[in-house]
Amino acid sequence: MSTPATAPYATDLNSIRAAHRRIEPFVHRTPVTTNATLDGLAERRLWFKCELLQRTGSFKFRGATNAVRMLDDSAAANGVVTHSSGNHAQALALAARMRGIAAHLVMPSNSAAVKKAAVAGYGGRIIECEPTLEARESTAARVIAETGGTMIPPFNHPNVMAGQGTIALELLDECPHLDAIIVPLGGGGLISGIAIAAKALKPSIKIIGAEPELAGDAAASKREGSIQPAMKPVTIADGLRTSLGPLTFPVVRDLVDEVVLVSEADIVSHMRLAWERMKLTIEPSAAVGVAVACSAWMRARENADMQDVGVVLCGGNVDLAALPW
Repeated sequence: MSTPATAPYATDLNSIRAAHRRIEPFVHRTPVTTNATLDGLAERRLWFKCELLQRTGSFKFRGATNAVRMLDDSAAANGVVTHSSGNHAQALALAARMRGIAAHLVMPSNSAAVKKAAVAGYGGRIIECEPTLEARESTAARVIAETGGTMIPPFNHPNVMAGQGTIALELLDECPHLDAIIVPLGGGGLISGIAIAAKALKPSIKIIGAEPELAGDAAASKREGSIQPAMKPVTIADGLRTSLGPLTFPVVRDLVDEVVLVSEADIVSHMRLAWERMKLTIEPSAAVGVAVACSAWMRARENADMQDVGVVLCGGNVDLAALPW
């Protein structure tokens, strides 16, 4: 069971509300959609928050924009830095361009060409490195030393978490009747912001993490009560391969009611289901949430109180030359 959202986490409802006002001129208020076929599979009403239609194709633009807009002018003048293989790099590149500052993006050499092209198209400067965490971190440190830029990490940052939490404000404003929200879970920035905002606004709501079986470190971390690093995760849901951070773990530990694991086969089949029935080109990470919503776990008797369920479709950046079917 979760506890009330009163603990001193990295962000809070007031900061998330301030983030929403700050980023509102720059981000899309993404639509909420429904689908009768998926309602039938889930045996309840599902409400899909379409962050795949966000600028840069994922929710990441919210947190990146909030973090960039909160920099003072002297810090902003030196630009921003991060290491990312995909969605966060794209989001930070565009957020920086919209403020008129430089973005230096350290990307592994094996990053998808389509993602590198998108980052370059948004005006980001790409610095390639070897595809290891050590190489990413050391290269980013070197770039910071050379440029004086500010590091904006992809999830373990208060301003990033607050930006992602704005999704909960919009979703509960449009669907105040929700009993639960299902959120894909990787590094935890998205689910942390959403959980803090949603639990403060509606303490009875349940927050369900959706995680691949092959990258089940968050479920293990919640079970063990400490961060359990991901060990070479190989899931197709590449956006969910990251381990929890020291700022996101306490929120998952305290405010996320359950983390549900899904198989690779279910990720692929529910990604295809969303494409075919909803006409929404979600990426595998978003399909993890859909798989949980339509799972036997969701239909279990003990979950009968969750009749109206929000599902965050976190992104839609797919390499069309490498579809999983």
